[in-house]
Amino acid sequence: MGACQDLFRRILRGGSRLIAATALIHAATALAAPESDAPIRLQVVGGLAGVSQYTRLEEPFWTQRLPEITNGRVTADISPFDRSGIRGQESLRLLRLGVTPFGTALLNLAAAEEPELSALDTPGVSPDMATLRRVIASNRPWLEQMLRERHDTELLAVYVYPAQVFFCARPFNSLLDLRGRRIRTSSAAQSEWVSSLGAVPVVIPFADIVPSIRAGVVECAITGTLSGWQIGLNEVTSHVHAMALTWGVSLFGANLTAWEGLPMSLRDMLRRELRELEQRIWDASDAETGLGLACNTGQPECPPEQLVQPGSAQPRAKGRMTLVQVTAEDDALRRRLVREVILPRWADHCGPGCAEGWNERAGETLGVAVTAPR
Repeated sequence: MGACQDLFRRILRGGSRLIAATALIHAATALAAPESDAPIRLQVVGGLAGVSQYTRLEEPFWTQRLPEITNGRVTADISPFDRSGIRGQESLRLLRLGVTPFGTALLNLAAAEEPELSALDTPGVSPDMATLRRVIASNRPWLEQMLRERHDTELLAVYVYPAQVFFCARPFNSLLDLRGRRIRTSSAAQSEWVSSLGAVPVVIPFADIVPSIRAGVVECAITGTLSGWQIGLNEVTSHVHAMALTWGVSLFGANLTAWEGLPMSLRDMLRRELRELEQRIWDASDAETGLGLACNTGQPECPPEQLVQPGSAQPRAKGRMTLVQVTAEDDALRRRLVREVILPRWADHCGPGCAEGWNERAGETLGVAVTAPR
């Protein structure tokens, strides 16, 4: 497997198509008929670098947990998605080709190739973790079948990041109060939601959020509850909304050829262990959503370690932001925008059968069914 590992690393550094094709041949050969007691080394593209999902859960699973439970027989090389040299829009294609035998596809990016996916994390559809769990659970059988049939990929896990919410430098009491404000967004889907709200979307990189608010380029920003706290967003904004706009769902799967080439016992073990890892990631995402809100608003639930400023000997002051609770009017507005604007535009872009599939799997039960385009 040494040659395969070397080729995989070269792919992650941006190797050529020839290298990718050669790596696929080597990987398929190496995994086609592994000996019952032969060592196996897996090549994995994980989630986003630097966030706790990757550093505390994903990377330790592959580099520590997997060798431990297999007595060192199975090991893995893992690279974070955003440092792998892979474009998110190509993640499903690279899984289908086997260039990434085990890989992560960020939903909002993978939807460029498979538009039907974007409905699972469309802004406004899942305002809380409980709703998101229902959306994913009801769509999971379809996800598994679709990935096998269209992308030669075995779905092994669905991961989620903490909630993305509104932070604002001026007070507001409801979503309607955000009309006319310039708001930082990170994607076209978020921008569409902000426009539907009557506000002005401005796509700004994560690293530039705080400077942009300081300079008055925007007065609000959509970002994660905990990541907002970690970059000091509470120091330049005063109010944070409790409703999740999006979550950042990602799919983790294996190329079918690579997957079926593994021993059955290893596949069974990986399925079992990855189900547990998925549950830990969801629980952590839920906890970190609440932790971020607690730290930004200075609640006792914010632990002392969160007050340590990275690279500084001085502790951070507790946040003093105002938490804006979700009102009945907010929820009614969310549902109306999702039904009348966001999902109809998605269905029109997605094409025939998308609206009907969404309604059958989740839309009807969630009260956000969409009319199929004529």
